[in-house]
Amino acid sequence: MSQEQAHVPDPVTAYPRPPFPDQEQDHPGSTGSMRPRPDHGEDSYRGHDVLVGKAAVVTGGDSGIGRAVCLAFAREGADIVFTHLPEEADEATETVRLIHGAGRKALPVVCDIRDESQCASLIDRAVSEHGHIDILVNNAAYQMAQPDGIEAITTEQFDRVMKTNLYGMFWLTRNALSHIPRGGSIINTTSVQGYQPSPHLLDYAMTKSAIISFTQGLAQMLAERGIRVNAVAPGPVWTPLIPATMPDVKDFGSQSPLGRPAQPAEMAPAYVFLASPHASYITGEIINATGGTPLP
Repeated sequence: MSQEQAHVPDPVTAYPRPPFPDQEQDHPGSTGSMRPRPDHGEDSYRGHDVLVGKAAVVTGGDSGIGRAVCLAFAREGADIVFTHLPEEADEATETVRLIHGAGRKALPVVCDIRDESQCASLIDRAVSEHGHIDILVNNAAYQMAQPDGIEAITTEQFDRVMKTNLYGMFWLTRNALSHIPRGGSIINTTSVQGYQPSPHLLDYAMTKSAIISFTQGLAQMLAERGIRVNAVAPGPVWTPLIPATMPDVKDFGSQSPLGRPAQPAEMAPAYVFLASPHASYITGEIINATGGTPLP
């Protein structure tokens, strides 16, 4: 084995560390405007053909963790249908380029998962494109920090958080199930916030706790059907959602034991593992990827 192949990066210094420059953005944010620019694995992820011939649906695939998952799945051999909002079209174009660069099919779909009919339409399009769905990744999420307390959380914000993070996941899963064969996989994105809620992210943290329960309950429900259900619980991750929803990102990620936020590229391998045959006996589990913050 060559020295290059054997090299394991120091997790403390492998990626940028705070302090970061001031950089507020309007929601949903832009990857290109972030400093430093997030790493989705463009130059580092190497596939091993563990998902060859699979068809995956990934919500929020235009940027952040979703883009990294799309890239990794494609380099593992999967074709991808992914969602984005209308204002994220430019971001989605880059994800398409990465999927095509891996030699796989990409279908970007404008979809607001707060709308039940759009969720149903997304599943219909995915099935029309591929005939079935082997992997469903419920990743899209919304948050908006409110440092001034619960009084600052409007009903409009509360509804948006709940419908994006919970309703969309529920509707998509319910509609997709009849098209997921035995051996298929559902992977949800929860968060460290689901276990250790930050006061300024109260409504977001509530949904992430619910996703843990949904994952564990659904896994038991679907076990006899041969469909595995798992989740990934990231800690702080450097994505456009951060400068677009938090007033101060200078010290973002510094609270983790590794002293920095994760890059999206560091999250994708967990999703690949859970989707792959290597995880055939794993269901109802949460992979905690928190940079060392201990979770149950």
